[in-house]
Amino acid sequence: MFKKIMTPVDLAHVETLQKTLQCAADLSGHYGAPVVYVAVTAPQPSKIAHTPQEFAQKLEAFAKEQGDKHGIAAESHAITSRDPTIDLDDRLMKAVEETGSDLVVMATHPPNFSDYIWPSNGGYLAEHSKASVFLVR
Repeated sequence: MFKKIMTPVDLAHVETLQKTLQCAADLSGHYGAPVVYVAVTAPQPSKIAHTPQEFAQKLEAFAKEQGDKHGIAAESHAITSRDPTIDLDDRLMKAVEETGSDLVVMATHPPNFSDYIWPSNGGYLAEHSKASVFLVR
């Protein structure tokens, strides 16, 4: 049913993504679909990496670790953005197309008042993407 699963990750907060990572791995195993882990970084140094190239290497290592841990095919797709906070929705939408993903599995937060004003990243993808979107709380 699904051919490729995209899972956005924040390498600074991997510990909060365990449920999402497990869900993506389970779906990957069920459908035999590879998981592509996507992350967005700025060109400036961050607490994760000094350069976008170093960030891409760390994301690639993370994807390999997840693939080995869960016994699934895994790859990475690093994106550089001048302002990841502002550009995140658009960059994730573009990543769905670039990676050829037909399912997005991503973490979300419980709905709150601000979601009526500013939609969540997952909500935005669910509304605008051609891919199916599975939001994990």
